[in-house]
Amino acid sequence: MHGLSAGRHRLLTISAAIAVGVLVALQSRINAELSEYVGGGVIAAAISFGTGLVLAWVIVSSRAPLRASVAALPGLLRTHRLKWWQVLGGLGGAWLVTTQGLVVPATGVTIFTIAVVAGQVTGSLLVDRAGLSPAGHLPISGNRVVAAVVALTAVVVSGLQAGVSEVSWIVVLAVSAGLGIAVQQAINGRVAVATGQPMAATGVNFLVGFSSLFLLSLVVVATGVTAIGTFPAQWWLYVGGPIGVLFIALAAWAVRGVGVLVFGLLSIAGQLLGSVVIDVVAPSGNTGFGWSEGVALALVAMAVLLATASPSARRRRR
Repeated sequence: MHGLSAGRHRLLTISAAIAVGVLVALQSRINAELSEYVGGGVIAAAISFGTGLVLAWVIVSSRAPLRASVAALPGLLRTHRLKWWQVLGGLGGAWLVTTQGLVVPATGVTIFTIAVVAGQVTGSLLVDRAGLSPAGHLPISGNRVVAAVVALTAVVVSGLQAGVSEVSWIVVLAVSAGLGIAVQQAINGRVAVATGQPMAATGVNFLVGFSSLFLLSLVVVATGVTAIGTFPAQWWLYVGGPIGVLFIALAAWAVRGVGVLVFGLLSIAGQLLGSVVIDVVAPSGNTGFGWSEGVALALVAMAVLLATASPSARRRRR
């Protein structure tokens, strides 16, 4: 019975990780579309996080155990069971959502996803080595370093068809978002373990992320960098936030036992699957799926195989 329970838990973890990846790709397209109406990526990100914040805190407020877990956070910080910076995972999510609106309209979902994956694989190595996640310290192996290099090479290849000089700087933003995801998943996992409630980590994530994006939106509007546009009538353009609530809660739950890299590699499969389907079925503007994206996806798949083939990717340093 114990083996069956463990097997079911593993299957649920794998399914959750893949689902997170698909949801990230879907959110990327939705927020990119929203940004074209409302005045840019920063404002679209603030709206996305705002809707997510409302949903997250409605859920937290609806159940006594969730309310108690959030109320316990100040005590956890005072006793140093959580460090102050471990509740700032929302900054990584805020940056991801911002880059969705900035990068996807120019490159399409596939190139954006490849760049995010490269940053995520590289960041996961460093995050696991530093022991930021609840899984503890995981050593860096040769295979994992090569995997990171191959993934970064995929970013360069992905820009060839459109012209690297045109998209290189904006693709770097997506790579940095991948680095932010790795840190976000690790420290949100810490909050989930400390509170015993992944949804508590999600609520804190959205509170921090929305606060930062709201302030940034005020700055870019006040300085004339952008102007607030129109709010579209299509309801589905506002579901990016609720999608984020779902995948952040899933990530906070699933990353606890496997570490950031293993979880990230599983979610990568979902991201690639979702991004390719989106760009083939509903390409954005002049973007689509061409030879460079195909080669880049093959390189990313190779990176995933290299990293998962490393025994140290699954072994915790004690």
